[in-house]
Amino acid sequence: MASSPHMPDLAAPPPAVWDSDRDETLQCVQVRQETHDVKTFVLAAEGPRSFRYLPGQFITLELEIGGQKINRCYTLSSTPTRADLVSITVKRVPGGPVSNWLHDHLRAGMRLNAIGPSGEFSCFHHAPAPRYLFLSGGSGITPLISMTRALHDLASTADVVFVHCARSPADLLFPEELTLMARNMPQLRLAMVCEQHTPGSAYAGHLGRMDAARMAHIAPDFLQRDVYTCGPAPFMAAVRQLLGAAGYDMARYREESFSFAAPAQPEAAATAPAASDTAAAAHRIVLSNSGQSFNCLSGQTLLQAAQGAGLRLPSSCSNGVCGTCKTRKTSGEVEMKHNGGIRPREIAQGWILPCCSTPLSDVALER
Repeated sequence: MASSPHMPDLAAPPPAVWDSDRDETLQCVQVRQETHDVKTFVLAAEGPRSFRYLPGQFITLELEIGGQKINRCYTLSSTPTRADLVSITVKRVPGGPVSNWLHDHLRAGMRLNAIGPSGEFSCFHHAPAPRYLFLSGGSGITPLISMTRALHDLASTADVVFVHCARSPADLLFPEELTLMARNMPQLRLAMVCEQHTPGSAYAGHLGRMDAARMAHIAPDFLQRDVYTCGPAPFMAAVRQLLGAAGYDMARYREESFSFAAPAQPEAAATAPAASDTAAAAHRIVLSNSGQSFNCLSGQTLLQAAQGAGLRLPSSCSNGVCGTCKTRKTSGEVEMKHNGGIRPREIAQGWILPCCSTPLSDVALER
């Protein structure tokens, strides 16, 4: 019997490893409705490929929506222990152009461009800790479910307390799978916390919001655990405040966020230098297509200097992750410290990310 395009031939040699500098296109092979406003999109390489990444890392999707190129980062909810496919789990955000496009238009068989995986938010990235506390809010569960799936598949004996918070029982993500993994992993303990009950639901977990008393009840030894947190910004702020008030060693705290709705504003130091500033302290940046130019201090990023000069360049994350600001450099030298938002091949072709590039000379950009 011939195998389907997405059923690997187990007798064949191992496939090549996915390389986003060479393999740019992913194909959607399945869409799963997780809750009323969350879907999981299962993605495969166009040719046989094995995906290698750390649980908790993300990919950057390069999309064209309404004639506009948009980049967005999504954590892989899949696990590298199942290397033939990857998946992203996306919550529909009111007014969000990308999440709504994915929910309304992405179907099995469609293709999209992707960069990555990238990122350092992974318990596999750091030295193993004796005990972990995973705290997720809403769709922020994605990196933590990826880590837990990997620990499960590797028959890990890691001591993990996993707390998943949601608005209501209807908004809980992966509750059945987490319960099954906990059954197989004696050292995995689960707690669900919902702000309100759903009428008619059989939910019997915690009601309310995470606070110090509830934290001490669920994980009495949380001060001795390495904490990994992902969720909406207010959720993570509340977790940080709770841990700080309890005297937690924040050097053992890690969080992940891809909330790029409000681009970073230039700091006071990012203001364009006045004519009286020492000329040697600044480099001249020219936008060759528009003819505009501005000065950039040696310690500034190109994006900070442009914003300080009142110019609007496309940007989102402002730390070299999403790739939104990608621009071709036609002359000059910069130092770029990106976080996965650009391919090595693109760098070789002269592309840079102004949000994480500081000038080493006068620079001309193709804008």
